[in-house]
Amino acid sequence: MRFIVTSNTLLKNLQQISGVISSNAVLSVLEDFLFELSGSTLTLTATDLETMMRVQLEVNDSEGEGRICIPSKILTEYLKNLPEQPIIFTINEQDLSIEMSSDVGKYRITGERADDFPKEPAPADTSAFNMPSINLLESINKTLFAVSSDTLRPAMTGVYFELKPNQITFVSTDAHRLVQFQRTDISCPEDSGFVVPKKPLQQLRSVLPADNTELRLAYNNSHLFITGGHFSLSCRLIDARFPDYKAVIPAENPYRLTINRADFISALRRVSIFANKTTNQVVLDINGNALQISAQDIDFSYEGKEMISCQYSGEDMKIAFNAKLMIELINNLDGSEINLELSSPTRAGIFKPVDEIENEKMLTLLMPLMVGV
Repeated sequence: MRFIVTSNTLLKNLQQISGVISSNAVLSVLEDFLFELSGSTLTLTATDLETMMRVQLEVNDSEGEGRICIPSKILTEYLKNLPEQPIIFTINEQDLSIEMSSDVGKYRITGERADDFPKEPAPADTSAFNMPSINLLESINKTLFAVSSDTLRPAMTGVYFELKPNQITFVSTDAHRLVQFQRTDISCPEDSGFVVPKKPLQQLRSVLPADNTELRLAYNNSHLFITGGHFSLSCRLIDARFPDYKAVIPAENPYRLTINRADFISALRRVSIFANKTTNQVVLDINGNALQISAQDIDFSYEGKEMISCQYSGEDMKIAFNAKLMIELINNLDGSEINLELSSPTRAGIFKPVDEIENEKMLTLLMPLMVGV
């Protein structure tokens, strides 16, 4: 088979799926891209046995049809170092030779048999629903940062998709913080839930368009299948029960602090420079409508304090948090102002945007530190 494709176009599409390939693959074919040519449509596939991702593009000129596995590392390195220009791929499926001709030279590599490439799991007994690409992209962006890396708790190493007929809720937690992002404009087929691993969600972020392209999400007991536009993804779900996250959200946090989000983040970043590098602890000392943010590192005699105005209703309180986690949490909230809901220095603080976006509900929770630790 033979086809012509622009170098930058091919590289861009390969980079969208290359993150799926494992750096320590157990089989050599798992280090390859699968190229499949049918008419003028070229389908590129990558897999690590757990996740499989495909993208499609139109080639400029083609002869014949066929399939072959091409080593990913040498192909992407070649394309990265090539100025934008058409490349002619000539592939002999008998001896698996691949010739790449461009304006500046001619190169030859050897591929592997396409029949050795893993097959995609069959989407049997699936339930399905649709949602716009921009909605899924935003949901991933708002929750993925709080996913745990603790492999001893596998259920927390992914994002929990909680489905109800009139809404979908995305939840992530690492035991120190929790994010709950709810959309009420998505219709799901049934009450259900599954945990999607972090890696395929990271790959989706690189390929999902930030528009209203309709995506189809189909799932069964073991896999999730997502298709939309020019790409598709299938991944194995995490076979573990997600913790009862609602039990850790305080039912009543009667004290409320309202503060400018940008001012709060700026002050936290400055003060946290002087915090202990192990705990990253900052202390919020709330007194009336004044908030003092302080940090210290006794080992080096560092100390930092700042005052910032706020609106507060409740008893004066001194509570400590991990500054690094708190900044990341607040960064993922929308709007110019945020609410911090509190009850005591030993119970979790709830961070919410003051102005909620239509059909969206965002709640983030952060566990406190012992003041002085």
